[in-house]
Amino acid sequence: MPDLAPADWIGSTGVALLLLAFALNLTGHLRHESLTYPAMNAAGAGLAAYASWLIDYMPFVVLEGTWMMVSVATLTNRLRPTPPQSPL
Repeated sequence: MPDLAPADWIGSTGVALLLLAFALNLTGHLRHESLTYPAMNAAGAGLAAYASWLIDYMPFVVLEGTWMMVSVATLTNRLRPTPPQSPL
């Protein structure tokens, strides 16, 4: 097995998290409405973006960085309490 650079390990871990979340969702083991799904996507995309930055590959920094920000926004919205509805 060839020696892997830190960017390879970081990127591989990030992509593995993204693919695991995707596979668990498709097989019905992880609902996209859960907190875990966007958390896994945010972590995986963040790691993949960082690895892309380390190897100076800007198209994937933009792609994965956007994926991470959307996932963090989704997670934040789900964690924010909703105000109680007043009866009409």
